[in-house]
Amino acid sequence: MLVLLGFAMIAVFMVLIMTKKLTPVLALIIVPTVFGLFAGAGLGIGPMVMDSMKSMTSTAALLMFAIIYFGLMIDVGLFDPLVRFILRKLGNDPAKVVLGTAILAAAVSLDGDGSTTFILTTAAMLPVYLRLKMSPVVLTCVAGLANGTMNILPWGGPTARAATALKLDVNEVFVPMIPSLIAGLVVVFVFAWLLGLQERNRLRAVAPEIWADGAGFDGGAGGTGGRRKADRPGGGTPAGSGSIAVLERTEELVDDRDSAMADTALDPNRATLRPKLFWFNLGLTVAVMVTLVANVIPLPFVFMVGSAIALLVNFPKVKDQGAQLIAHAPSIVAVVSMVMAAAVLTGVLNGTGMVKAMSEWLVAIIPADMGPFMAIITGVLSIPMTFFMSNDAFYFGVLPVLSETAAHYGVSAADMARASITGQPFHLQSPLVPAILLLVSLAKVDLGDHHKKVLWRTAVISLVMLATGVLTGAIGIG
Repeated sequence: MLVLLGFAMIAVFMVLIMTKKLTPVLALIIVPTVFGLFAGAGLGIGPMVMDSMKSMTSTAALLMFAIIYFGLMIDVGLFDPLVRFILRKLGNDPAKVVLGTAILAAAVSLDGDGSTTFILTTAAMLPVYLRLKMSPVVLTCVAGLANGTMNILPWGGPTARAATALKLDVNEVFVPMIPSLIAGLVVVFVFAWLLGLQERNRLRAVAPEIWADGAGFDGGAGGTGGRRKADRPGGGTPAGSGSIAVLERTEELVDDRDSAMADTALDPNRATLRPKLFWFNLGLTVAVMVTLVANVIPLPFVFMVGSAIALLVNFPKVKDQGAQLIAHAPSIVAVVSMVMAAAVLTGVLNGTGMVKAMSEWLVAIIPADMGPFMAIITGVLSIPMTFFMSNDAFYFGVLPVLSETAAHYGVSAADMARASITGQPFHLQSPLVPAILLLVSLAKVDLGDHHKKVLWRTAVISLVMLATGVLTGAIGIG
């Protein structure tokens, strides 16, 4: 019964948010509550949720103050030069912009922290997407693909968990999987380029006055940038002005309903700009990021202090400080409410025993003659299982059981560990992962829309990584 209720709960939740029958916050609260009561939790459902919520408070604080900090940095103009640099290098071709997004997200993901990756990628690229009238869902999709693939890095978490659970050296697990990582990134970049081509074709349809016949996609130095020669006095085109020319013509197309973070970046004359404090803000941001990577101070406290210093220096007046906090309140409420609501789902899954029952059932239904293929089976199972349960639950609860079973068929623990991390691209899109909630909140993208575009692509990447591991011998067959 618990197995059926568990899978049914996940299915109902996904259907409701992808069909937009409920917002993710309401679905995260209502669906687990109903199924938890059916599972016999009774009044005990309250303590289950509260226990789970205790583990979420530090994450909520981190996301809250990270939004305040980076929102403030965008308001004061710290990222404006970066956006202009990206535009000049990538041009105004949507295909190049989307590919650039994937490369940026993959590079930033080297620090192993999803929240930092999504904050920086969104801060740098969302204004570009809005300026060029591109869909922010493409941004969240590509950023999610890149970060999920890079999540198998040893310091990212899952690889270390798999190694610890099976008493292996981390390098023994990760190094043989480098070809799989490379293959996964190649697929990410292919998907990014194809999504960029789709955006290019869509823009031709929605803004033909700018993008007709591909005139707006020249991008490079000396390009027309969507402004025909006849539009310019003398028919000339200044070198390197392609992107800016299109931005001038597309500025009126930017939808005012987009996020406050993006809107401020779109206005070069906004009142919050602090050009004289640029180097101070840059130094403060570098200090914050170095502290994050060094991991010597709890991350929520780092952003708390950073936000306080940034507010105090950039906006000395109390009235202006309050206005800045209010300006970013919508983004804060959106992401923090989802984090807190996710505690209901995780609390019910763990408290009622659904997660344990589901994992035991999956292990039990594997036929004996499939034993030699346990590593491959584990890789396939890791795709859905890490989506609806935490990495800790999967790697410390399910993987040891699967590995013990595989040992009877000659499949080593190292093979099992390597196979188990191939589902990470899919895992990173789970509503139980706070970083993905932060990404969609900053980009003002509906979680259901993000899932429609990203889930099948991450499944393909996971399967490619698994297949590459098998072909290279990193994932063996008993």
